[in-house]
Amino acid sequence: MTDTAPTATPPTSQVTLADGRVEIAPDAPAPTGRYANEDLLPVPVEGRTWTTYNFSALWVGMAHNTASWTLASGLIAVGMDWKQAVFTIALANVIVLIPMLLTGHAGPKYGIPFPVFARASFGIRGANLPAVVRALVACGWFGIQTWIGGEAIYFLAGKLIGGGWTDAAKVGGYAWTMWLSFAIFWALQVVIIYRGMETIRRFENWAAPFVLVGAFVMLWWMSSKAGGFGPLLDQPSKLGWGADFWKLFAPALMGMIGFWSTLSLNIPDFTRYGKSQKAQTWGQALGLPTTMTLFAFLSVMVTSGSQAVYGEAIWDPVQLAAKTDNTVGLLFALVTVLVATLSVNVAANLVSPAFDFSNIAPRRISFRAGALATCVLGVLIFPWKLYSDPQGYIFTWLGLVGGLLGTVAGILIADYWILRRSRLDLADLYRTGGRYWYESGWNWRAVVAFAAGGVLAVGGASFKPLIDGRPVPALADLADYGWAVGLGTSMLLYLVLMTVTGRNRTTA
Repeated sequence: MTDTAPTATPPTSQVTLADGRVEIAPDAPAPTGRYANEDLLPVPVEGRTWTTYNFSALWVGMAHNTASWTLASGLIAVGMDWKQAVFTIALANVIVLIPMLLTGHAGPKYGIPFPVFARASFGIRGANLPAVVRALVACGWFGIQTWIGGEAIYFLAGKLIGGGWTDAAKVGGYAWTMWLSFAIFWALQVVIIYRGMETIRRFENWAAPFVLVGAFVMLWWMSSKAGGFGPLLDQPSKLGWGADFWKLFAPALMGMIGFWSTLSLNIPDFTRYGKSQKAQTWGQALGLPTTMTLFAFLSVMVTSGSQAVYGEAIWDPVQLAAKTDNTVGLLFALVTVLVATLSVNVAANLVSPAFDFSNIAPRRISFRAGALATCVLGVLIFPWKLYSDPQGYIFTWLGLVGGLLGTVAGILIADYWILRRSRLDLADLYRTGGRYWYESGWNWRAVVAFAAGGVLAVGGASFKPLIDGRPVPALADLADYGWAVGLGTSMLLYLVLMTVTGRNRTTA
């Protein structure tokens, strides 16, 4: 069956409001069937209430977290100075903001989540491919963040209880109390996600400023230990500004872009609640690059201070906070880590894969069931191994994630903006036999573009410390530019395939 095959079900009409937002007509039935459920249906216009502040607070809450802290501090640990690290991160976030706004546009306009948005280009069934890839990446992130939160609980409890907690018998290389802390933090997140999206919005609103205050407290503490801000700014680069730096810069930049390449795909999961395009555009533009750059600056300052005070760059803020002898200061620092980790993990790594897994079998898997699946898979990917060193974290994990997801972003942007001119038919996104059904629910052109872009982007990458070697050594030179290679290749190939096979329709 092709994308133009007739269907026995009449299309559900839609209405376009004066501000450009689209919804199912009030007198028309909502889409039903095997590809629809309550969580995947378009959000009614009256339910799209998030303002510029809500989106800015969301990004502040997600950017100000332990993983993004280690993103910046990890660059110090591998040899950059503070100026090089902040420059790399600032540029990366300006770049990744562009696809973030382009894909985010479909959210407030149509009220649809990412997996439904992907149906327009990949097909109603084929959308499961990018949705599952995105969901599995989120599972990895969820596991890493949960391990960080467990660390904070472990050190916090150890300070209150004493050696009996921190020196407990080891299981699998870690104290059994560390595993217990990991489990407690895991369960806490499950409770929050079961409360729903409105609870998440309220949590982000107050968590964002709390975490920022905590970061400034960490900076004040480290500067006082170092004897002022001078030692924090004076730590030299191990790379200089010559060939050694530029050799590291490209893969580091791609890794920094890869950090938010996940959200550049599924940002419609949040923007679908937007009050207007202006709210999501300004909220993201104000919230992402500015807060990430500020947080990166705070992170590299504190990490440079640790280099001056302790003789080594301590990139993990939990490990650094544990060095203080002030109980009150330690408690505040670790509680800040807990709030920061909860903020990003629930918003970025549970909401999105919950929708993605629900898209696989909408009639059987609810939003909550998808979230629980994410929680389980996040443990099974062994996050303690991914987080074990900055080299593997930045260049292997983030590089691979960015390269793979960049291919999906290229297809989504090409389809929505170039081919369809941002026009979609809401009813057909849920129906068999409609314009997005393609061949048996799959658009093979998107699959081919995804595969080709993915191979070129990550085929030559190093998988250390997970495994030795590169799958396709001949592509090693492209691996340093994985995100850009994946996005550009998939975008161009998708446009060519859609054009030459007669599927380059510019209407809905």
